[in-house]
Amino acid sequence: MKSKKSKTEQRALKLILNAGKEGLLQSELWKLLDISTREASRIAIKFEEKGKVRRDKVLNNGRWTYMIYSMKEYVTLKSIEGCPCTICPDVDRCFTGGTKDPRTCLDLTAWIDPRTESLPFSKILVQEEAVIL
Repeated sequence: MKSKKSKTEQRALKLILNAGKEGLLQSELWKLLDISTREASRIAIKFEEKGKVRRDKVLNNGRWTYMIYSMKEYVTLKSIEGCPCTICPDVDRCFTGGTKDPRTCLDLTAWIDPRTESLPFSKILVQEEAVIL
């Protein structure tokens, strides 16, 4: 069973993430969570120390507060747009040691780093974990 504190922190993190690029005022956070300003500040500082958020000091309605921005972004399908794997007929046989291997796939390499498309194959050295140009 999760403690009340961890549930509050999870809700806070979700609110900050949902605020997107606009961020969320720390002074709004405590109101939305129905907690004290001190508790909201403690949570925000904890998240900042862990690298989960960035806090920027801002003047809002004549009072200093912090704008809190999530360091994470939602993963969307746009992040894999154009990936050759999504239309590859060999995707079911593509794995380390398979008929196709993502470590040596030139189509995948070119999608990850478009600079490789113009290089002759002999200039591309594929190692076990990385492609080196």
